[in-house]
Amino acid sequence: MSNKQLKDIPYSVLDLATVIEGKKPADTFVSSLDLARNAESWGYNRYWLAEHHNMISVASSATSVVIGHIAGGTKTIRVGSGGIMLPNHSPLVIAEQFGTLESLFPGRIDLGLGRAPGTDQLTAMAIRGDRFAAVNNFPREIVKLQTYFSADNKHAKVRAIPGEGLDIPIWILGSSTDSAHLAAAMGLPYAFASHFAPAQFLTAIDIYRKEFKPSVHLQEPYVLSCVNVIAADTDAEANKLATSLYQMFRGIITGERNLLQPPVDNIADVLNSYEAEQINQMLACTFVGSKALVKEDMQSFLDQTKVDEIMVSAHIYDHQAKLRSYELFAELMRD
Repeated sequence: MSNKQLKDIPYSVLDLATVIEGKKPADTFVSSLDLARNAESWGYNRYWLAEHHNMISVASSATSVVIGHIAGGTKTIRVGSGGIMLPNHSPLVIAEQFGTLESLFPGRIDLGLGRAPGTDQLTAMAIRGDRFAAVNNFPREIVKLQTYFSADNKHAKVRAIPGEGLDIPIWILGSSTDSAHLAAAMGLPYAFASHFAPAQFLTAIDIYRKEFKPSVHLQEPYVLSCVNVIAADTDAEANKLATSLYQMFRGIITGERNLLQPPVDNIADVLNSYEAEQINQMLACTFVGSKALVKEDMQSFLDQTKVDEIMVSAHIYDHQAKLRSYELFAELMRD
């Protein structure tokens, strides 16, 4: 596999619809649409939203609805889920929802699927109820979903209307090696959550590439890696902006969830040594700095991983600074 250059690969956005301190979800949806419109103008390929529940800082719980909001306010960028947690839902309902989205926005909808609940166990029980064991049937549930999308399903007694006969790309999402085996066996594109679970990333994509079986959906393996990027005009500014991300991950580690906090001058005043070590492990695929520094680090990352697409998550408190970060990233990917 020859070395790729950044300008050779697509770049995309993962938006968790983050709610910042002092704002409400309604404000987040306005900001997300503004980001999507700008991302479209800067050449981003996709704009994905993630399903999470019972998290006060994440407003994308009704993922399909927010996808419609973003797709309706943009023109060309692909919009989709990164991902829908399929065991939380009936495959038929997801087929209908995404069939509706694809009918409204033809050729622009992606369906990324994960098996995790996207929340804590108590909330997962409330969502899944009697279907709590559905996670064990994840591969079969994907096949059901593919069947509902198939034109051959038109003679079945249960049909997805709309959805049937539509070409909606399905992606397998993962944060461990289990998903790599599944994506390879099904011949589907693979999106890895290296932005928060980098430990098994290199092993997982190696498994996926070695075991990949061509399918009607995909002839060769395709790896998308999600990473954190916080870029600014100077390294110092980017490092300060990144303290909001570190505070958010501190909340994940401690269970003290808060809205996204403003940056601080010295993150060492906020984190103890144990928290800092844990956060550094979780954020190993995080790129912070000026355009030149991020470009250098991203090219090294690409040389090591040979990924086919890079998706960027940016937890930045100030909306204008967030836009600037995505703008700088687009520039370094195109240069």
